[in-house]
Amino acid sequence: MRKPISTLCSSQLVSDDLEKLAEAEQSLPPEIEEKRRKGLLRTGYTTGTCATAATKAALVAMITKKPVKEITVTLPKDNTMTLSIKDCQFDGNSAQCVVIKYAGDDPDVTNGAEIVSTVSWTDNIGAVDIDGGKGVGRVTKPGIGLDIGKPAINPTPMKMITNVVNEVASEQLKNNGVKVVISVPKGEELAKLTDNPRLGILGGISILGTSGIVLPYSTGSFTASIRQGLDVAKAMGHDTVALTTGGRSDDFAREFLKLPEHCVVQMGDFAAYSVRQAALKGMKKVIIAGFIGKLSKMAMGVKQTHVKGSHVDMEFLASVAKECGASDDLVNEIRKANTARHVSEIIMEYKLSGYFDKVCEKVRAVMNEHTKGQVEIECVMFDFDSKVIGSYPHKI
Repeated sequence: MRKPISTLCSSQLVSDDLEKLAEAEQSLPPEIEEKRRKGLLRTGYTTGTCATAATKAALVAMITKKPVKEITVTLPKDNTMTLSIKDCQFDGNSAQCVVIKYAGDDPDVTNGAEIVSTVSWTDNIGAVDIDGGKGVGRVTKPGIGLDIGKPAINPTPMKMITNVVNEVASEQLKNNGVKVVISVPKGEELAKLTDNPRLGILGGISILGTSGIVLPYSTGSFTASIRQGLDVAKAMGHDTVALTTGGRSDDFAREFLKLPEHCVVQMGDFAAYSVRQAALKGMKKVIIAGFIGKLSKMAMGVKQTHVKGSHVDMEFLASVAKECGASDDLVNEIRKANTARHVSEIIMEYKLSGYFDKVCEKVRAVMNEHTKGQVEIECVMFDFDSKVIGSYPHKI
């Protein structure tokens, strides 16, 4: 049954509201922020655009029997982009072209990767068969919008590739079919630097893109990763997830909490966004795990925790110590501390009981405000040797 328009509009408003929250949470290094303000950040193109361009070039080469040095493709919003072809090999029955992924000024791990398309004729008249080869991941878990066993080529790139085949080979498809295989020679290695393994996308990277263009430092890719992580956990039948603040806390949480890998989602700096998404997706319990620095910012109500954007307030950390019965000397020493880690060292030296638990309690209170009590929230704090030094509401 089609959803009522009012429901769809309401859903869109919630989505827009959350994306605005994520944008508000983002904080960039000053030099990047200045470049963005001046419009100097360079855009790039997605792996999906690269795969589409390589496919179009390979088809043109196979049909014309001439090498292709550059190719123009149409993006989802009907704008066009011209990409260089690094390598072009062909004969009468197959061709292979390579495009180098360019991320512009975005810190994308796939920047510089070779995206390869190999095309060939088949006997399946009119059919366009698109598959993933070496270095393109395979889906092994539900929840990401792709069928299990299929290549991790997202719907928009799949449509773009299909469109260029129909565009370039319209005459040839009357007597033949076309087989397209997208591969990424270093994809398996690059995938280890992404969330693909925990999402159950194994063996390589994903071929991605909704607009075809990479916008530098866009929150969109990170928030999409958070949503996707929560979707996989839910699809696998779980209602408890751990939200971690970074790579090390991610490793510690997986080891300590003994949750399945797909139930540990790296939220990075987007704390408020992540807990609200967890609530919307019906999670019953969220465990927030991290170190004193980012957790103390959450406890203050600083929703975005990027170290360059939201500095730890030593006055706040000193006030927490005072709540725990610290002496004036200890409170003053905390005020003079250099970093949150330095504060933790001072607390341990003075053996102030309950301090780290109190920070966790405040984190929980702030995150509860964002979820309106719809999700049970716990908070766990690690030291830098992976030991749990604070937790709330349960003592660990």
